[in-house]
Amino acid sequence: MREQLQSADADIIAVVPRISEFYGIVIEMYYGDHPPPHFHARYGGDSAKIDIANGEVTAGSLSGRALRLVREWTAEHRGELETNWERTARHERPQPIGPLR
Repeated sequence: MREQLQSADADIIAVVPRISEFYGIVIEMYYGDHPPPHFHARYGGDSAKIDIANGEVTAGSLSGRALRLVREWTAEHRGELETNWERTARHERPQPIGPLR
């Protein structure tokens, strides 16, 4: 039973593309997700939905440090995030985005 659960979890994770990871923060973007353009950030046990246009949290929460890092990364990679949003809206695989510099 445990092997089946691990396999099922792996299938679910494969459907949610990880587009970046830095300082333990995982950035994901779902296929065909609803507007406005956003991505999902996970750190530790916290997760948040982040608006691409302004870096604001629209759902969930992250610690202050993690949120500052995510906002800085968003500002550095906004164009790439917008392109990936368009790709996922067409159910195309998003491109990996580099970590925070």
